[in-house]
Amino acid sequence: MTTPDPWTALRQHTLARIALGRTGASLPTAEWLRFAEAHALARDAVHTPLDVPALVAALRHHGIEPAVVASAAPDRATYLRRPDLGRRLAEPSAAALQPGSPGLAVVLADGLSARATQAHALPLLLALRAHLEAAGDALGAVVVATQARVALGDEVGERLAARAVLVLIGERPGLSSPDSLGAYLTWSPRRGRSDAERNCVSNIRPEGQSPAQAAARLAWLLGAARRLGATGVALKDESAVAAPIAVIDSAEGGAPRLPRQSAP
Repeated sequence: MTTPDPWTALRQHTLARIALGRTGASLPTAEWLRFAEAHALARDAVHTPLDVPALVAALRHHGIEPAVVASAAPDRATYLRRPDLGRRLAEPSAAALQPGSPGLAVVLADGLSARATQAHALPLLLALRAHLEAAGDALGAVVVATQARVALGDEVGERLAARAVLVLIGERPGLSSPDSLGAYLTWSPRRGRSDAERNCVSNIRPEGQSPAQAAARLAWLLGAARRLGATGVALKDESAVAAPIAVIDSAEGGAPRLPRQSAP
């Protein structure tokens, strides 16, 4: 017989594992099976490769021609054991990137959840492009990177001579979020930049922060970084208390729309 937990009603407000109940001194079988399923989804997220041809085709469908690069990690097993190799470009990829001085370089990276990048990177990129175009800016260079860590963007941005680099990367999966995308913005990218020199917008997924919401925050951060000439600890994210920003929802295949904004 399963003993119910008095916090059961709170489960409707969170995906966290609370109010699981018990059967004697053990978890109920149903909860144990749900845990095993979540663990399997997290493992699959780490090991499933990014479908590069499908992602490139989707980008081209929206008029974006990406470069495709790889890190110095030759395979997934090496990538997981050697994070340092995931932070460096493979020699052929490094040689293929030529300086173009884009204002912004965007790297779509598999990271630790290719599933997140496959599902959410394009909607986020399209919404961000709409923000940039509304401000009279261009998206800049777009790069798809495999076996990549966040810091790979520093070398990509440096080789492209970009003023800023934005890395959209699959985050380490949790037991309730196997498809969470992170966005890391670094001003004046170059090899050797530290995490303290980046701004991060995380938990980008339908159950967390939507791509449209994340794009609005990233557009604000990019504008603030341009004015300040820096990101990271020098740039405080005040987008929530700044003047209202239109959330441009650019669904794949559809035109961006600006929802009605309430008066400030």
